[in-house]
Amino acid sequence: MKLSEFDFDLPEELIATRPARPRSSARLLVAEGDRITDAVARDLPEFLRPGDRLVLNDTKVIPARLSGTRQRHGEAGPSEARIEVTLLEPRAGGLWTALVKPMKKLAAGEVIRFSDELSARMEGREEEKALLAFDLTGKDFDEALARAGAMPLPPYIERRRAADAQDAEDYQTVWARRPGAVAAPTASLHFDETLLDALRAAGIGMTHVTLHVGAGTFLPVKVDDVTEHRMHAEWGEVSEAAAAEIAETRRAGGRIVPVGTTALRLLETAGRSGEVVPWSGDTDIFIYPGFEFRVADALMTNFHLPKSTLMMLVAAFMGRERIERIYAHAIAERYRFFSYGDASLLVPA
Repeated sequence: MKLSEFDFDLPEELIATRPARPRSSARLLVAEGDRITDAVARDLPEFLRPGDRLVLNDTKVIPARLSGTRQRHGEAGPSEARIEVTLLEPRAGGLWTALVKPMKKLAAGEVIRFSDELSARMEGREEEKALLAFDLTGKDFDEALARAGAMPLPPYIERRRAADAQDAEDYQTVWARRPGAVAAPTASLHFDETLLDALRAAGIGMTHVTLHVGAGTFLPVKVDDVTEHRMHAEWGEVSEAAAAEIAETRRAGGRIVPVGTTALRLLETAGRSGEVVPWSGDTDIFIYPGFEFRVADALMTNFHLPKSTLMMLVAAFMGRERIERIYAHAIAERYRFFSYGDASLLVPA
């Protein structure tokens, strides 16, 4: 299975750098079997059935992008270097793994100051990542980070514009509650209170799970044979209440519809026995054609990057030839792509 099989040509002007407003006015491509319907996100209740259940990722994106300075006093006198940091994941003992640029300007034991109230000491390295120990923890850390940090927008947006204050709202779901992600579950960005009210009125159930989306979601696949790709790990949790709601929906004949590939990956991790069970831990599940889906009956998701693991996931879900036709239709109809782009509802035959 070659990486080139998941490639396609995308006009650059279709890459969205701002979301639709209001959120539920984004376009929605509905692919049910061989049929494609062009709709809008607020139409979602029309394509679901009473008794279906949406599964929503309630992770909260932290302002993980930090800019600071490192000061050093050497034989040549004092020197200062600008250091850019992207937090990746917390570790035991108050440590964080992070991407640091430029890493060569930072030595173990040196301190980066991000603001008058927030600084971190370089503790060591793990391959290409730094280990940072911050001077604050808990609520104090969260509050200082909120003031000093910025939203970590995807690379394909940051190449076109810098993050700004509006992204603090735009790059967060309306139900976000558990801080820990450094990327948003972007299919969920199309939901607002108007759409949620319409879904409840239509008899659609909603269940929250958590998967803290990591920066690894943006890493390119570097092997030609995709089966040799090593998937990054992300922490997730399916609570007892969530597992019970999903089980009851399935017993009653309703469909399970994860919103976003993050929710789908978590459900398929917790449901490998055929039944979703309470689960917590790191998942590095890699879904590509040939994967046996045991939980998801449909999937709401955005349009993904060529040659990405997410492109492989939707190809596994719908079939590679079918997803090629869906993406060709989306490009021809000028749908907006990637994190701030439009959405699709994928229902296999």
